[in-house]
Amino acid sequence: MTRLSFFLLLAVLASALYLVSVQYESRQLYSELDRARSQARNIETDNERLQVEKRAQAAPLRVEKLAKEQLQMRTVTPAITHYAHYAGAASNAPHAHDLASAQSGSAVVGRIQ
Repeated sequence: MTRLSFFLLLAVLASALYLVSVQYESRQLYSELDRARSQARNIETDNERLQVEKRAQAAPLRVEKLAKEQLQMRTVTPAITHYAHYAGAASNAPHAHDLASAQSGSAVVGRIQ
């Protein structure tokens, strides 16, 4: 009977130690999970802030202002537009009038004699 009692006492002690070990690991995992969730919230907040900053940096008015001020660009007007023509392609290309009318959607019709 004493052997059985001693064996049961050892089993109870072993299960108690195992229970303490499992609870300790559980607490560690829970605290690690809490830290990970906190870090995920911080990352989401940073991502949202960066998205807002990105939209603000890409605003059309800001881009236009920077282009004018820093790059000294200006709006295209017909007065400052220069057209470049390639001399070798001039014989094969249609005339400028024919090209303009073709681009506007009207057809160029030749006279039949």
